[in-house]
Amino acid sequence: MKIHSMKREKAIETIKELPKEFELEQLLEKFVFVEKVERGLIQVKEKKTMHHNKIKEIVKKWQKYPGLYWQLKT
Repeated sequence: MKIHSMKREKAIETIKELPKEFELEQLLEKFVFVEKVERGLIQVKEKKTMHHNKIKEIVKKWQKYPGLYWQLKT
């Protein structure tokens, strides 16, 4: 598992968006979501994206062979 970093300011901003009381799981899910969105935005800037039709092909393969996802991920 690859560990990613987050700036303290972004972490604090993310925490402030949560209700006054929350489950630790909610915080972790929010951190993961924010990190993935930020990583995706960087990929867009770097033009590391896939065409929509290519994604549709991949999803069709996943639906046809449910275990294939893990093979494609490596």
